Amino acid sequence: MATKTAAQRREEARMEYDAFLRGCPTHQLLDRISDKWVCLVLAALSNGPMRYSDLGRKIAGVSPKMLTQTLRSLERDGLVARTVTASVPVRVDYELTPLGASLSHMLTAVKDWAETHIEQVHEARERYDEESESARA
Repeated sequence: MATKTAAQRREEARMEYDAFLRGCPTHQLLDRISDKWVCLVLAALSNGPMRYSDLGRKIAGVSPKMLTQTLRSLERDGLVARTVTASVPVRVDYELTPLGASLSHMLTAVKDWAETHIEQVHEARERYDEESESARA
């Protein structure tokens, strides 16, 4: 049996990742980063560190529970760093890690695209709905 070099083993491991397969870790990661709260938190933090309360005010509609869960999952994945400063009251700041910043650029671009093209999407939906109604009649 032929032995493999370290480079060959790394290449084999890399080829095993297939986001189209449900059990693949990359599939699970895509599931996480496609969440709207993740996208909005990373976009908000792209301008610099923020306190928890500032994030809650910036991101309309996020409940405290969802914000906490999102921040914890991002911290666990190495995308966000949490810094606690001893004071009264305790100050907690969140900021992007270098890994999080690299992802933030792409997700911020998606957010910007949505803001730029929402009117076109609304028009397309209206056309589709009108065509669907006339086809059913």
